[in-house]
Amino acid sequence: MTAIVVYEDYVCPYCLLAHDIIESAVRDAAPGGEVGIQWRPYELRPAPVPTLRVEDDYLPRVWRRSVYPLAERLGVRIVLPGISPQPRSTLAFEGAVLAQRQGVLREYNDRVFRAFFQEERDIGDIDVLTDVAGAVGIESEPFRHALDTLLLEPDHRDRLRDAERDRVTAVPTVIAGSYRTSGVPDPAALRNAVARLAGGTDEPPDLTGGAPGPRPGTSTASEI
Repeated sequence: MTAIVVYEDYVCPYCLLAHDIIESAVRDAAPGGEVGIQWRPYELRPAPVPTLRVEDDYLPRVWRRSVYPLAERLGVRIVLPGISPQPRSTLAFEGAVLAQRQGVLREYNDRVFRAFFQEERDIGDIDVLTDVAGAVGIESEPFRHALDTLLLEPDHRDRLRDAERDRVTAVPTVIAGSYRTSGVPDPAALRNAVARLAGGTDEPPDLTGGAPGPRPGTSTASEI
């Protein structure tokens, strides 16, 4: 199956805001299931990079100016989590490896985003992630053991190499054939790109000249 590729980070609010746009575009432009979605990880702040603190001025200011207005336009419920410093997404992504193996990655992703941006739960905590996994049908004890023992860390590192290969520097990044955007995608442009893929009239992107810069509604390593 042909697929579009979406790079995201669980601590990026724009990634949550982009989910419905991306899935609707694929559903509308390829109703026969000709095009799928590959969800891939990108860590904005891998260790030892410090994560952001909600009590600093930066996060509340960006949310007031950008995240909340966009969420209101899209009709998505979202809150700036009060957890400080913000959690890393490494363990959540390691859990995603197991979720993908069990065929519930889409459901797991949705629950992780909701846990952080709607329920204000610490998605860097193994207890929280185990509860999230159980909610989508993953057995709790094997999941907890995998995270406790870093069993899935090598697999996660392998998946991160995809982002390096595709020169990802911001999330969400969406690649659909020759179409590529960093930021919450324009719905019409993404639908057209998916339709071209479904019809077999598009080619893979040429990244030899480097990836395009991010557009509004994007998180980079220096931002959210």
